[in-house]
Amino acid sequence: MQPARKRKIRLVVALSAAVMLAVALVYTSVSSSSKAVSPSQLVIAQVGQSYQLTGKVEDGSVRTTPDGVDFRVRDRDGSTSVPVSYTGVVSDAFREDREVIVKVRKEGATFVGEHDSLITKCPSKFTEDATKSQKS
Repeated sequence: MQPARKRKIRLVVALSAAVMLAVALVYTSVSSSSKAVSPSQLVIAQVGQSYQLTGKVEDGSVRTTPDGVDFRVRDRDGSTSVPVSYTGVVSDAFREDREVIVKVRKEGATFVGEHDSLITKCPSKFTEDATKSQKS
């Protein structure tokens, strides 16, 4: 076989492999992502289905348990809240009225948080609430 033909074949094989890897990467990225939902959107949640819940921790709802923490997550406007039972690591920033993201699964009337999936968003120093706490 001629050297020029060998080079062309190697180029085609290398480009084909690169395209296949790129397609696999895009597919994996798209299929593994899940849309964050608010408590009001979980009204029609199905038992056993997983959801990425986002909202604020409701005031007065946090209860520490031997396994973790139970709390309620509410919509930003406060219209709807859902109970969450979570086991795993809880960050120091976790407290009432903080924005959280947690992967949950519906079990009966309660949403059970996936172990170590709780993320607490820190308040921005540019929001009104953060400005008030800095002045105190």
